[in-house]
Amino acid sequence: MSMSHLSALKSRHADLDVKIANEERRPAPDVGLLAQMKKQKLRIKEEMVTIA
Repeated sequence: MSMSHLSALKSRHADLDVKIANEERRPAPDVGLLAQMKKQKLRIKEEMVTIA
């Protein structure tokens, strides 16, 4: 895999991190959305590990 793909994955991972943090700070966070974003973040992290 190319380094640009790894960079894109890192960027998506960081974006999800921010979105998750913002959702968790809301008065009534959407737990379904949080779970979905956390799963997506984990899949991205696993893909980054296999590339690196």
